[in-house]
Amino acid sequence: MSGYASFLIFAIVLILVPGPDFAIVTRNTLVGGRHRGVWTAVGVASGAAVQGVIAAAGLGALIARAQPVFEAIKWAGIVYLAYLAIHAFRSAVAGQYPPLDGSGDAAGARGWRQGFLSNVTNPKVLVFYLAVLPQFLGAHPALWALLALALTHATLSVLYLIALVHGLHSVRRLLSRRRVRRALDAVTGTALLGFGIKLAIQSH
Repeated sequence: MSGYASFLIFAIVLILVPGPDFAIVTRNTLVGGRHRGVWTAVGVASGAAVQGVIAAAGLGALIARAQPVFEAIKWAGIVYLAYLAIHAFRSAVAGQYPPLDGSGDAAGARGWRQGFLSNVTNPKVLVFYLAVLPQFLGAHPALWALLALALTHATLSVLYLIALVHGLHSVRRLLSRRRVRRALDAVTGTALLGFGIKLAIQSH
């Protein structure tokens, strides 16, 4: 239990550090409102849960050691971040936005897909599960213990991101201003591109 409590503190601090998931949830909330933002957060958590299950089952170590497979996942993530960044930049230049509160099944599915792909193609999440989780469990951790920590991280992530979505939605009148949304799109695009470049130059 002491190891689990230490992990909770570590995971909360880590989640609060903005990354690609933060950027994509923020942008989708601004583009599609609370509905799309929440589903993007759920997609992020789904991707984290999938990577956690892979790591706990031992497949993550195989992927990390298989350099071509790991590099393929890494570059898929880089390309996807660049794709999202380009869309953000194009939106900032065009400056044409639908209503902030857009919702519906299509918007939710699109948000979930973008959140899921943003997370599941980020190999740093898998490396985190492989390298960090065992440190809180000692030598030869049980499968269920690894899985519990991974799913705890995914649950904390979705709770934080949903809180972020509701916070952004509460200031929707300010964020719906064209000048503000163009600036936020430019900042978000720059952040996504920066995360992609950082991922490209880092080795695992």
